[in-house]
Amino acid sequence: MPSASLPALNSVLTHFHSLIVPLWQGPGWNAELALPYEALDADHRPLPPQRYRAMACARQLYLFASLIGEPGATFAEERAAALFRSLQRHFHDAEHGGWFYSIDPAGQPLDTRKDLYTHAFIIFACAHYWAKVREPLVESVLNGALEVVAQRFASGDGLYEAVLERNWSSLNAGPLQNPLMHLAEGFLATLAVREDPKVQAALLALATAMQRRFIDRQHGVMMEKPLGAVDNWFEPGHQFEWFFLLESSDVLRGTALHASLTQAFAYAEQNGVDKLSGAVNGMLALDGTVRDATQRIWAQAEYLRALTLRPHSEALLQRQLKALQAHFLHDKGWHECLDAESSVSRRDMPSTTPYHLATCYQGLTNYLG
Repeated sequence: MPSASLPALNSVLTHFHSLIVPLWQGPGWNAELALPYEALDADHRPLPPQRYRAMACARQLYLFASLIGEPGATFAEERAAALFRSLQRHFHDAEHGGWFYSIDPAGQPLDTRKDLYTHAFIIFACAHYWAKVREPLVESVLNGALEVVAQRFASGDGLYEAVLERNWSSLNAGPLQNPLMHLAEGFLATLAVREDPKVQAALLALATAMQRRFIDRQHGVMMEKPLGAVDNWFEPGHQFEWFFLLESSDVLRGTALHASLTQAFAYAEQNGVDKLSGAVNGMLALDGTVRDATQRIWAQAEYLRALTLRPHSEALLQRQLKALQAHFLHDKGWHECLDAESSVSRRDMPSTTPYHLATCYQGLTNYLG
């Protein structure tokens, strides 16, 4: 049990529930397609639609599924059901299986490739949604997504292709860190709602393969591309995100990957987090030099969430929560990105970001007991 409370937490939770969530019930919702717009501008107007992504639909499904049963969130079940239907109606590929990457503003398939990142979020969202509603159709879609990943994306060494053609033919993309992390997150969400030996075995094989192919031996950091790839780098936010997943899992805690990311946390914190402001840098070279000093709200949220699982972090948690509130949250929503001087560099608010805030705040709430 933590020895300190987080006075700012009630304030950010109020901001989330009274401002951010309603943005995606009202101005951020395309009622005709029953999909969230990709982004809103600073005045809550939808940016002119260029596309709608299945991944964004799945992240919003998670958002509203997470609110089912919460006080004052009677709207959540209806919205989650609409998003679940839209995921199937707009993005499922009836001919080849799996889900398209995106549709155009008229609702027609746009980018029909199959990417692991999208399928990982469908697994993640459906697992959380099924935990709340226990509808057989939801579990059926979850099972279908798990099966597609195992049969189509798996490369036989514990890893998975990042992207394939619509008909599942190879694009020689190889594995990439970020989709694989979210696949691990989807596997963990599945194991949280049911016993599943196949998923558990796939998760452990993935952790072993990530340790072998993506972890730098000197610093323990998780690289964005496999070891030996040209122009590789690491992102502090992803070290923190991986650490949280590993530390919070009975299955993964104690693995070699967990030990690596525990080491990586310290290295990323030392080199990628400003000691005074708490700003998290975007990209670092392996030697710790900053390649991109852009501060992204998701990385701030992941650092904050990860700190809830680090011992003796009460003071840092207080600092980081205040930094998130002061620099990124405001009375019309949030700032997506700040530059190296902490000036706003991106003014739109993507529909995908509330997922990061929701998981961060859930971690903070759990931390307080």
